Amino acid sequence: MASCHRMNPPVKAGRRPARTEREVRVDLAAAYRMAAQNGWDDTVYTHLSASVPGEPGHYLLNPFGATFDEISASSLVKVNVRGEVVDGSGARVNPSGFAIHGAVHAARPEVECVIHLHTPWGVALSMLPNGLQPTSQYAMRLHRRLGRHAYEGLALGVDEQQRLVADLGALDGLILDNHGTLVVGRTVAEAWMLMHLLERAAQAQLRAMAATGGAVRVVSDELAARTHGEWVGDGSEWDGDVEWPALLRRLDRASPGYRD
Repeated sequence: MASCHRMNPPVKAGRRPARTEREVRVDLAAAYRMAAQNGWDDTVYTHLSASVPGEPGHYLLNPFGATFDEISASSLVKVNVRGEVVDGSGARVNPSGFAIHGAVHAARPEVECVIHLHTPWGVALSMLPNGLQPTSQYAMRLHRRLGRHAYEGLALGVDEQQRLVADLGALDGLILDNHGTLVVGRTVAEAWMLMHLLERAAQAQLRAMAATGGAVRVVSDELAARTHGEWVGDGSEWDGDVEWPALLRRLDRASPGYRD
């Protein structure tokens, strides 16, 4: 948890090496495979997307109709901000599903990865009037870092895209009311870890609420804010810096084809 997380040697502060498209492809394919392993997929719907280094306005996305456990680095499709295929592959994508991702990527150019899911725990959390509360250490990593976006139906037009990115602002993610969850990360690894923490926090809170009839122990705002500060430290170490190499090693043993 947070205290142990800070015991790991931090990545040295300063400018990070530029990412390559190959690195992003491998990481994004791995994220898809691990999402499938965790039960985060929704048949062939929802997306994990990542920006292409050195190609502003271009993003990597799963081919529509493929399950998350089928995704590999080479199968990812390059699209523009409207979800239109630009790599000449002729692959089919889901442009309506990319509407959320495209809007977020356009508004947050510093973000490499956007993850939007419809997991049972995330959807259940999105139904709660008070959303995620500071009930666990998992939740405190996201204290004051999650916005909310009101449900407006299946269609996501330009006006709603503007409202969604305004609700996100500079935060780490959104609870999409009656819909699901969304997180962003400066790397695929960071986004994946933030979604992992959000999922764990949602499970813990909802299970406790079910066991007690809704009465759960919530820490003070001051303590939650202090815990968040202890977790992120001086900002030189990002979520995923330590965990991601270990997760990739595990995936190499269980599902090595993601690098292809």
